[in-house]
Amino acid sequence: MSNATVQTKLPTNTFVWLLKREFWEYRGAFVRTPLIIACVMLSLVFFGLVVAQSTAQRHGVTISGIHLDEITSKINPDAMEKFYAGFDLGLLSLAFPIGIGLFFVLFSYATGALYNDRADRSVLFWKSLPISDTQTVLAKVVAASFMAPALAVAGVIFLQIGFLVLMSLYMILNGLNPALLWSPTHLIALWIKLIVLIPFNALWALPSLGWLLLVSSFVRSKPFLWGFMLPFVAGVLVSVFKLTQELSLSSSWFWHYVVLRAVFSFVPGSWINFSELQELRHEGDVHEVISNLISFDAFGRLLASPNLWIGAVAGVAMIVAAIHFRRQRVESYA
Repeated sequence: MSNATVQTKLPTNTFVWLLKREFWEYRGAFVRTPLIIACVMLSLVFFGLVVAQSTAQRHGVTISGIHLDEITSKINPDAMEKFYAGFDLGLLSLAFPIGIGLFFVLFSYATGALYNDRADRSVLFWKSLPISDTQTVLAKVVAASFMAPALAVAGVIFLQIGFLVLMSLYMILNGLNPALLWSPTHLIALWIKLIVLIPFNALWALPSLGWLLLVSSFVRSKPFLWGFMLPFVAGVLVSVFKLTQELSLSSSWFWHYVVLRAVFSFVPGSWINFSELQELRHEGDVHEVISNLISFDAFGRLLASPNLWIGAVAGVAMIVAAIHFRRQRVESYA
């Protein structure tokens, strides 16, 4: 009876079980990396505040006695909105190191996802189980697209809350009211945007994920080197021999839409149109720049971008090819 129960339950729980396997096997990278980076950042902020406080006391500088409530009550709503937009951008900038860490984690994860079990021959064990290659590859796709980024977002929120706590303590020690920092409307809106960004970044990252999984599924050694160097070698050859001229395309087009998309699409926010933001900055509307950077309108423009969907289709095609090679290849000469 127990065997029958296992056999009936296994197909419905297989994918969840595969996701748990990815989490437990890579929890050090997925969980500890953003947590360690957040703790390092908070330590730097703490020591920076300590140095600022000691320097201020040494030079007799004090900021106590300033009533922020009275000041903010006299500021018009438009100015306050600009203040919080800048404050949100500052909180987002704290996420930059975690985003870079996530890029390296995902790049390393994807290049070894289908290669490592061939290298240690454990692929033979996994193929002996009632688990399809499609399920195995898709579990890795979900882990890289949603699991790791969600844990990184949790690390970012932890970092931002820790930063606000440290800044609040610093303000309280100097006789200031920190209530201005804890506007629930803006904080919740910012965190919702971070969560909404997960599927957007997942779509944008499909070319990198598909390419690296494809490399991981068929190379016989050094998948990291193949995944990183091959697109750049292709870019150099296209530039030297001007191979895109017959299609009336420049070499820079190939670098921007092929090489960089294949290698760096894992970088969170790499879909941002910086040329458009640069034009707005030259026009002097800094608030507009900030609003465009973190607005839902920016997400809508991304969804309307052909670059997103062409890259997503290419990524899906490479994932399908990776599933094919997963079925065919079990050897590795690491």
